[in-house]
Amino acid sequence: MSRAEQLQNASRLWEEHLRAVFPAGLRGVELADVDMVLLDASVAGCVSTWLNNAGTLDPARSCILQDSIKDLDRVLLEITEAQELGYFQRLRELAILVSAASRATE
Repeated sequence: MSRAEQLQNASRLWEEHLRAVFPAGLRGVELADVDMVLLDASVAGCVSTWLNNAGTLDPARSCILQDSIKDLDRVLLEITEAQELGYFQRLRELAILVSAASRATE
């Protein structure tokens, strides 16, 4: 996938994510010892930075993103409600896309 395609795909997913409402049932909730609001905010901060920096991410945010992907993998096993699951599956897809694209430019 080219850099332009990565940016386009990430931008599309990011717009979907921004339009989505955070699942009310997960506000103030921890799953697998992960605060769901903080997880969402951590990934969002990394993705936003990556998009605003034309597809580059500093090492600290790359580490945050990698940790967030691991957290997403754990919490997705515990989510059963469809809207909640869709929200966090999209967030994981976005995190993986940005992480892979960032590693390709290192």
